[in-house]
Amino acid sequence: MKANCWIAPNNVAVEEVPDPQILNPRDAIVRITSSAICGSDLHLLQGYIPAMKKGDVLGHEFMGEIVELGKDVRDGLHIGDRVVIPFPIACGDCSSCQRGLYSICENSNPNAAIAELAMGHSPAGVFGYSHLMGGYAGGQAQYARVPFATSAP
Repeated sequence: MKANCWIAPNNVAVEEVPDPQILNPRDAIVRITSSAICGSDLHLLQGYIPAMKKGDVLGHEFMGEIVELGKDVRDGLHIGDRVVIPFPIACGDCSSCQRGLYSICENSNPNAAIAELAMGHSPAGVFGYSHLMGGYAGGQAQYARVPFATSAP
């Protein structure tokens, strides 16, 4: 599939990247129909956010159509549903998520220790926003994997 990828500071390119796969039974795959470019993307473009790697797929604001669901996705989501994906990735189960504090989900950032060293705390995983925020591929692409699909804030 094609995706808008970070190459280096002030250098992005549309590249061919692997299609996303269901990695967890709570995942969904979304065919992207719209994606936004946010002002905070400029921080990535200009190299102000550390832990970007060549080829990282950008985009943390997107919407689309569900084309595949993991076996544990419930709560009324169906293939063909149109969805808006928020930028924080939230598990829905941790104490922060239970209190509605999705941006500090305790389970969605696999690089929480690195983020904590760099920022003093760890945010949730974020689509397309550096490996400090989990290294998740973003939505400036043809498809995206959405972890914890039924837990989106």
